[in-house]
Amino acid sequence: MTRKCQLLFKTSNTANKVSHSNHKSKRLQFVNLQKKKVWSSLKKKWIKLRISTKMIKILNKKNIDYFL
Repeated sequence: MTRKCQLLFKTSNTANKVSHSNHKSKRLQFVNLQKKKVWSSLKKKWIKLRISTKMIKILNKKNIDYFL
């Protein structure tokens, strides 16, 4: 399974790991993904999603049916 939010499509970010001697090497910063079940009032059923924590905050303000 890819490390991608299913609603926002956020993916990992490329960053530098910097040592004490200032040597830089590439590393990945992954998205904080959580498994979440959300109730859809249009479909009248639970939907299992793997979404970022930013999307969980958005879903607290808006309904899942807004994104479907």
